[in-house]
Amino acid sequence: MRDPVVDKIQSHPKYQELRTKRSGFGWLLTILMLVVYYGYIALIAFNKPFLATPIGSGVTTLGVPIGMGVIVFTVVITAIYVRRANSEFDDLTADILKDVNK
Repeated sequence: MRDPVVDKIQSHPKYQELRTKRSGFGWLLTILMLVVYYGYIALIAFNKPFLATPIGSGVTTLGVPIGMGVIVFTVVITAIYVRRANSEFDDLTADILKDVNK
């Protein structure tokens, strides 16, 4: 049995807009994350001498800050998604629910 409220929500134009924007944005961030992560793994696999290059006169190599950069990138794109979800996506959701509950 189908719920009429669910049908109203799914047929609402703003719901379609929300799905399109959220899905597209999610895929964009997913692709960026995969490129960064697998790029780092590819460097490990195929260019170890580059990652083993010492920074200055210490024992730290380029691999350490690049690896930290991957972690920081992950936190940053998560924050970007959360910020957009809490503003644009939540606003669209509120508009949909307001229109459906009329």
